[in-house]
This record gives sequence, C-alpha cells and structure tokens, in this order.
Amino acid sequence: MAIGDFTRIRTNIAALNALNALKNINRKLEKAQLRLATGKRITSVADDPAGYVISRRINARVRGLSVALDNVGTAKNMLSIAEGGLQNISDILITMKEKVTQAASDTLSSAERNAIKTELDQLTSEIDDIVEETTFNNFKLLDGSFINKSIQTGEKPTNKMIINLSRNNSSEALNVSSQYVSNNVFTASGSSTALSNIDSAIETVSDSLQNIGSYISRLNIKENTLNIAIINNKAASSRILDADLAKEQLNAVKYLILQRTATAQLVQANILPISVLVLFNCNS
Repeated sequence: MAIGDFTRIRTNIAALNALNALKNINRKLEKAQLRLATGKRITSVADDPAGYVISRRINARVRGLSVALDNVGTAKNMLSIAEGGLQNISDILITMKEKVTQAASDTLSSAERNAIKTELDQLTSEIDDIVEETTFNNFKLLDGSFINKSIQTGEKPTNKMIINLSRNNSSEALNVSSQYVSNNVFTASGSSTALSNIDSAIETVSDSLQNIGSYISRLNIKENTLNIAIINNKAASSRILDADLAKEQLNAVKYLILQRTATAQLVQANILPISVLVLFNCNS
C-alpha cells in the first residue's frame, strides 16, 4: 500500500487508500449479506470453483437416487397388486378344496354333486378373471408374461433389479379347470384325483406368493439403502454449498463496523490536505 504525503495535495494517496479499503469492505459485506439472504455459501462459481463442481455432482447423484427411490416404490406397488391377485386365487382354491373334499364322500346324491360342479365351475371362471384383470400399466402380472422386467434401483446404469413373474396362474395352467376338477366330482375316486390337483395348485400359488414376497423384501432393503444414501449425500452437499448463518451474521456485523470506520477515515483523509493552508497563512 502506498504511503501518502499530505503536503502533496494534487493526489490524495491517503484518501485513495481509504476509498480502496472501503470498497473491499463493501464487497465483503455484500457477500456476507447475500449468503444470509440465500442461505448459500457458494452463490457463484467464483466463490469456490472446486466446491461448486463437487456439490453439483453430489446434487446430480441425489436427484438420481431420488428417482430410483420412486422406481422402487412403484415396483413395490406393482408387486402388491400381483400379491393381492394371488391371495384371492389362493382363497378360491381353498374354497374349491372344501367343495371337492365334500364330494369325495360316497354319501352325496347326484343332485348334490351337480351343485358342487356348478359352484366349482364358477370359482374356476373367477380364477381366470383374476388372472386377466390383475394388471399394472397394461402389463398382465399373473399370466406368466411378466418376465425379465428391469427396475432401475440406483443412479448408476448397473443398478438394476430383474423381476420375473413367469408362472401362469390360470385355471388351465394350475390344473384346476373343469377337466381336472369339476368333471371328476361325480364319483368319490374322481373327487380324490381332483383334490390332488387342487392341492398341487395351492402349492404352486404359495410358491408364487413366496417369490413375490422375496422381491418385496429385497425392494424394502433397497428402499432403506437409498434413503440413507440420499440423506448422506445431502449432508455432504450441504457442508460444501450451504452457509453457516451464525458465522455469516458475525461477519456481517464486523463488516458493518469496518464500513463505518473506513468511511470516517475517508472523510478525514479528504480533509487532511486543507491543513496545508496554514503554511500560506503564516507567510501572509
């Protein structure tokens, strides 16, 4: 910093120094007030170029993880729909087992067996209706066509989960259609065969439910992992990008005081050359 001589009045070095100091203080005060107003430590790239780039990358990752979290939630909803359909089919099969068990007794008349057949046919039709109607975004979930479906569970291209609902749960595929069940209830021996088919179908549906439960369990773990990752990345970004308001408030008060003292010194520096007039008064 240049040192001025008050006897040289053409250029007031002291005033220029005071003015320069005041401008620097004003810039720092403006930055502190902007940080207080926005809550951000980095308000422009120039404040911290490396920190800005790092925070942008972290924020991009957070947004990717947030979308992946939505994907996981959507996949869980889809699987819940499939689970609900299979539970209904399982309930129907258990009802069919009751009816066929009743028909396996030789004490029933032909009229009673006809009534059981009619009810079994209705239940079989309901199974097929459930398979047809259990859909998600126009994808059928229970007819075996929902295979090799990829779920993006992270922000990296490789963060995927493959879901396969490859088992067809129609009455024909489960061997509980009329030819396997209701047509056989007219004799006790035929009812025993039908009962065996229904037991196998119940086991098949139970396996499908277990498969869906395993997928949902995995998605629950991924959901928890994504939530933790999002929070941790937000914390890292906050430490880089967000302002420490207590610190900035202290800085703002400090710069306000310095602004006043620098302004006072600028006034004094502007007045100082007037003292040279004393020399002229003495000569006169």
